[in-house]
Amino acid sequence: MKITRLDDCPTLPIHMDGIKGASKQVPLGIADGVPNFSIRVFTLEPGGHTPHHSHESEHLNYILEGSGEVMEGDAPRAVAAGDYVLVKPNERHQYRNTGEVPLKFMCMVPKAYE
Repeated sequence: MKITRLDDCPTLPIHMDGIKGASKQVPLGIADGVPNFSIRVFTLEPGGHTPHHSHESEHLNYILEGSGEVMEGDAPRAVAAGDYVLVKPNERHQYRNTGEVPLKFMCMVPKAYE
């Protein structure tokens, strides 16, 4: 068993095509011996975004702080703290911080996506 706090997890900036103003923390992941799923927490600075992409596995997301939008294909959908989001396999999506404060969300994925 592992018990941790997000404040104790390193914050790593993400540098890749299609990403702006994003960082990641991994409170539970491969390094902890997870058998199936990892939990990642992304923070998007105001104006920041993830890539507009799709992948073969679902993502289960929970908005922890802030507000913004998730692109469902090419259609923006508003999200705010307390919302859950299911991104289905092969569904094109993108998170965008359209607010004035950081947008922080938890993302549970198969550990291969960590």
